[in-house]
Amino acid sequence: MAVFHNFTNLPADARDAVIAIGNFDGVHLGHQAVIRQAAEIAKELGVPLAVLTFEPHPRSLFRPDQPCFRLTPMIAKAHALVKVGVDYVFIQDFTLEFAQHTAEAFVLETLVRDLGAKHLVIGGDFCFGKDRQGNAKLLEEMGKEHGFGVTAATLVTDNSSEVLSSSRIRDYLRNGNPGAAARILGRYWEIDGTVLHGFKRGRTIGFPTANLSMENYLLPSLGVYAVRVAKAGVEGFGLTHWYNGVANIGSRPTLEGDAVNLEVFIFDFDEDIYDMDLRVQIIEYLRPEMKFDGLSALTEQIAKDSEQAKTLLLDLADHPIEFVVNTTSDE
Repeated sequence: MAVFHNFTNLPADARDAVIAIGNFDGVHLGHQAVIRQAAEIAKELGVPLAVLTFEPHPRSLFRPDQPCFRLTPMIAKAHALVKVGVDYVFIQDFTLEFAQHTAEAFVLETLVRDLGAKHLVIGGDFCFGKDRQGNAKLLEEMGKEHGFGVTAATLVTDNSSEVLSSSRIRDYLRNGNPGAAARILGRYWEIDGTVLHGFKRGRTIGFPTANLSMENYLLPSLGVYAVRVAKAGVEGFGLTHWYNGVANIGSRPTLEGDAVNLEVFIFDFDEDIYDMDLRVQIIEYLRPEMKFDGLSALTEQIAKDSEQAKTLLLDLADHPIEFVVNTTSDE
């Protein structure tokens, strides 16, 4: 997969693609249905499959004071798009200047001139351009004039007929229900990051931890989780090995911490991984974060958390989570 931040002078093989357009935060099962529909059209037409997305997310631009809400920062999003077979990712810089472009200008300058789109696939409620004046109807009208097709996908629902959406996933994670979030994502929610150098206090109590920043991610319910951990960068080559572990997402109140980080204790693991990129899958919520009366009480509780996580993850290996949907979305 190739990623383009600049659309000027694209290589010829990246033009004339079928393009799925959206923010695709999470690349959940609803998003994947849209992309699969685009993939089917691309196969029929014999052209590449592409995704056009926007960075930063428009909400980040218009509401900069709001807490981070991203499920998948751009790198994590790109990893997820690779898995669903996307050939090209076009990243449109979403600036205040760009936000003032009319819907017609976006179509003519970006979709027609820069990308040479062959066919567009969008969610049925997709809006774009200044004051969100562009919609599927406008795209269809302009497509007839400028030679591209348009498909508006329908909303995907789960078995309870609720629409699959990024908002639902965020709510589940904030409420300590990563299993429900996983059923919409089609995989466990994952935090990717570089292992930071911390105070190394975990070593002194027998539980060395790898620390990752939560700066660019939605903050889930603070507390302790059963997790799985892998070194980043090897998926696709059959080499990914997942280790079980237990993690705390919080500010370490017992140790007078401040910023919220992810601290993960990896079971049966003793490698030096400082400055290495890790992937941490959030499997199940165990308990809320709490302050203990000293290191002895903290150590005892971590041991209990570890045993609970081991039991849960062993059971999960025997009874994997099922991802079931009815049909076809956006958001």
